[in-house]
Amino acid sequence: MILLTIASSIRDRVSTTTRFTLLLALCFCLGGFKAASADDGARPNVLFIAVDDLNAWVTHLGRNPQARTPNIDRLAKMGTTFSRSYCAVPACNPARNALMTGQRPWTTACYMNGDPWKKHTSEGFGLSNQFKKAGYHVAGAGKIYHSQTYFESEWSEYLDPKSYSLNGPGVKKDEGYHVPLPHDLKDDDLGDWHVVDWCIEQLHKQRDKPLFLACGLYKPHLPFAVPRKYYDMFPRDQIQLPPHREDDLDDIPPAGVKMAKSNGDHAKFLKSGRWKDAIQSYLATCAYTDMNIGRLLDGLEKSSYADNTIIVLWGDHGWSFGEKSHWRKFALWEEPTRAPLIWVAPGVTQAGTVCERSVDFMTIYPTLCELAGIDIPSHVEGPSAITLLHDPTTAWNHPAITTHGYKNHTVRTETHRYIQYADGSEELYDHTNDPYEWTNIASKPASVMEIEKLRKHLPTRNAQPRKKK
Repeated sequence: MILLTIASSIRDRVSTTTRFTLLLALCFCLGGFKAASADDGARPNVLFIAVDDLNAWVTHLGRNPQARTPNIDRLAKMGTTFSRSYCAVPACNPARNALMTGQRPWTTACYMNGDPWKKHTSEGFGLSNQFKKAGYHVAGAGKIYHSQTYFESEWSEYLDPKSYSLNGPGVKKDEGYHVPLPHDLKDDDLGDWHVVDWCIEQLHKQRDKPLFLACGLYKPHLPFAVPRKYYDMFPRDQIQLPPHREDDLDDIPPAGVKMAKSNGDHAKFLKSGRWKDAIQSYLATCAYTDMNIGRLLDGLEKSSYADNTIIVLWGDHGWSFGEKSHWRKFALWEEPTRAPLIWVAPGVTQAGTVCERSVDFMTIYPTLCELAGIDIPSHVEGPSAITLLHDPTTAWNHPAITTHGYKNHTVRTETHRYIQYADGSEELYDHTNDPYEWTNIASKPASVMEIEKLRKHLPTRNAQPRKKK
């Protein structure tokens, strides 16, 4: 009763932005925290779900009408989904380094997959370490950092990646992509099945500490190889190609054309006729991942952590399937930079809400810290998005910024995408009228003021790439 009275006083005197953190601190002072305890469920646990190469092709975002992801959609209905959410870097290694350390690539010089992330950051900067220092039991499995590597000091425990097969026995990288899938796989042939099993086990252990549980799912990363029952969900003769134009690179500066690499995958698919096969395989692999996310959510709901756990799900970057004659990630347009972001924060988010503000994944580290009442380290460069979790319609002055390589950046607002390449060349797209970025309007006189406004968000200092030894 005393707690409710004081909480009411807090509600009347402080803004919604700080209310949740103050209540957590109040509960701590009144009796301390125990994770998933019936007596004291105040201190939140965290379920941190990372999905590799998951673009915006999830049902509730509507970017691909054939996508079938009922469990990801189920999670979205539990909290707030961001309809315009973007990676910090469109490549696995630097994207994860940026998100997990809170430092932009223009600070660390970790720009590309070939830049070893451990050589570009300081041990102890990781998000998991911040929770570990705050008294959490920090457990991880699967791909959180690139190549399933990590600093051991930043985790309480981590599932040994050598304990399972990542892609299934004998599967090669191009299967389901440039070549047909010859294997008949079972659900538990793939590593993600075992990663989820292990995470469910963690959810059924009682501890005297709150839990930070990181579940890194590898699929839908190549190879697009999963059991055939998932392919059967998407008959090949019904597969639709994504909206695209054959002349879409005609108004792109040479730096963008080079980034598209149209003579690579795209030329190969046009020659082989396997464009629809690759899309079928990707949709099937996403369906497999969605199944595993459903298993994980079921495990959470059946556990004592069910009512006191913050959930955040993110894809590390997007993926292109022939838009702008480009495939994979590694570019600065909408498809390779956009990925799902879903938050469920008990007492903060409202079920089934959608935030249309443009955010990037540098918001995840500080937002999690603020939700849990943990100090945000001084090295963290992104803003907390907790105000958007309280009210998805509130004002937001932080556009999404994505970097690919040295001095190549894009700025994404609710209405525009601006790209500036290292040589100074530019692209500008009006998303209100051109959602697939078919017309570059950067050279139009009417675009001058918009470009000037968006340029102000670009970094003034770009760390020099480190020479490879």
